[in-house]
Amino acid sequence: MQVLEAAIAESANAWPLRRERAAELAERYPHAAEMLRLYQALIPVQERAYLEFPSPLVGEGQGGGYSKLIDFAVERVLPEIVDATVSSGPARLRDGVISVFCSADLPDLIRRWLHGQSLTPFETYLARASTSPLCEAMSPHPALPREPGREMEEDSSKTHCPNCGGLPQVSYFAVSGEPLVSGPRYLVCSRCARNWIFSRMTCAGCGEADGGKLPIFQEEKQLPHMRVDGCRSCNRYLLTIDLRRDERAVPIVDELAALPLDLYATDQGLTKITPNLLGN
Repeated sequence: MQVLEAAIAESANAWPLRRERAAELAERYPHAAEMLRLYQALIPVQERAYLEFPSPLVGEGQGGGYSKLIDFAVERVLPEIVDATVSSGPARLRDGVISVFCSADLPDLIRRWLHGQSLTPFETYLARASTSPLCEAMSPHPALPREPGREMEEDSSKTHCPNCGGLPQVSYFAVSGEPLVSGPRYLVCSRCARNWIFSRMTCAGCGEADGGKLPIFQEEKQLPHMRVDGCRSCNRYLLTIDLRRDERAVPIVDELAALPLDLYATDQGLTKITPNLLGN
């Protein structure tokens, strides 16, 4: 059996899997249908950007700058993201996106997102939707700006992406392909979508490894293949997708449908390490 990470690593294009899974989950989970329909509208734009982007590029630290990436995002991707959002997004998001598009310094917006600087939710949505497929196209080349304070590659806790220094978006338990053998846990980067192996009983936010401080919350009936991995040391959490319980799952898509778990985690005083593309 080919596990998810191998299938994605060997595939030139993971977007068809995401498209198919988003359509499936929109039918299965009415609470997430609106957001998943928006994501379905974004996929063709992001897939085109991923396939057409001339990568790899040379990073800022190497003197090459990010003008090509920023120009490509602003000129080729961002206007189409706005169109897709206006046609398929909820009213509040549509209004916010239009306001940002009409008033913001768009190249600076993309630059600030790449460097992990503070943005409003609407700014973050536009920058991330437009730029993340380009970052993904650049992977596995370690040429993206580091998150503030991060070193280039060696991070002893591995709580940041080894490719770009980004924060994890979601984790998943892989299918091992062997009976009675548990697959490893992977984190998925919120910026470039790269996967990397991470310890099962360790907080992906701060590296806490005391099991007594790592509560797990699950909703077995509605979302049996998803759970909240929380941490009482940093009061953050990450959603984990268990591919052993649903081998069709695509972690970055399934995570969009997990709003009930996000709400419960918030009620427990936890904050998500990284809100997803749609702000949850």
